[in-house]
Amino acid sequence: MIHFSNVSKTYPHDHQALDNVSLTLKSGEMAFLTGHSGAGKSTLLKLVMLIERPTSGQIMLNRQNLESLSRRQIPKLRRDVSMIFQNPHLLPDRSVFENVALPLTITGFRHPEIKRRVSAALDKVGLLHKEKALPVELSSGEQQRVGIARAIVNKPKVILADEPTGNLDPGLSMEIIRLFEAFSAVGVTMLIATHDLALIAPLNHRIITLKEGRILGGADDDE
Repeated sequence: MIHFSNVSKTYPHDHQALDNVSLTLKSGEMAFLTGHSGAGKSTLLKLVMLIERPTSGQIMLNRQNLESLSRRQIPKLRRDVSMIFQNPHLLPDRSVFENVALPLTITGFRHPEIKRRVSAALDKVGLLHKEKALPVELSSGEQQRVGIARAIVNKPKVILADEPTGNLDPGLSMEIIRLFEAFSAVGVTMLIATHDLALIAPLNHRIITLKEGRILGGADDDE
């Protein structure tokens, strides 16, 4: 599903965020991306989303070369790939329902389909009963689950998560991880960047480790 081949990313002033990275994730696989702050985790995720472009190397997503996509083709790609952040960035003046519906509204879905998809997404994260609430009325864990509902409402094939449990206590963090496992079980490819080794070490998922832009281990699932 995701394949990096000798990918490097250099920012201005010769700051090399990624250095000759090669890795493969299979369809429906769930893997964690770890490393120190500045190791290149966020850059790697941004390359998959085409928020950034690689300096060199090739990235394939579902057998499509991302380098061949024009700017006009990027919105279509992002219907299949969703990203979850440490801060869910909910709109404070919109209800939970309206926040989750936003990607569908932008895409032009009709209201009956929006209602069906948003209700299903909120049900999956256990927040259907909060659909009329404003973000300020929610706990931090609930806000993060709303962000997850928004990410899955388009039924993406790939979900990328950048420190999604960074603001949560261990109990809530594990709840989020179990949600991700449920998505992976139905075929969604999950790549989750985290610094919380204590959280992920006991889990039976591949751990890809970055250091100074290079992969130290876990690039392939047979390593």
